Amino acid sequence: MDTDDQAITELFDRLKQAWTDNDAEEYGACFTEDSDYVSYDGTRAIGREPMQRAHDDLFRGVLVGSALVGEIESIRYLCPEVAVVHGTASVLMPWRSVLPKRRSSRQTLVVVRTSEGWRFTALHNGRVRPVAIPAPDSVPSRMARSMGSVARAVGIGRGAVPG
Repeated sequence: MDTDDQAITELFDRLKQAWTDNDAEEYGACFTEDSDYVSYDGTRAIGREPMQRAHDDLFRGVLVGSALVGEIESIRYLCPEVAVVHGTASVLMPWRSVLPKRRSSRQTLVVVRTSEGWRFTALHNGRVRPVAIPAPDSVPSRMARSMGSVARAVGIGRGAVPG
């Protein structure tokens, strides 16, 4: 593992430890001041301060005693100063010893080199809930085609002609 990979892995580990310690200040210190943070529910915090404040409320409330578990899956450098990291990181509640499958999450993180070292500048968190793609000849696909045809015939929806 090269030096940058090691530093980014250590930052990811620091992030998980700060969560596990329920330390919002240390958690926030893993991010740039102008970071973007999209939670699993789709909410977005713009800037470190609102994200850190939300995590402080969570760590003192519904996530008290929880741990963040996971690992880096890949690091891809866009240039020497910026990398995209994909990883898993899911919340393990204090009454559990094993992570339930429905709590599996995957993150996409953008990490940048700063004067203080590597820091996350964007995080997008999503639950891992794969959905099967219906085959083109399946009932859902045929239904979608039929509904599109009806919408065009009656002039509604995306296929409507502007009036």
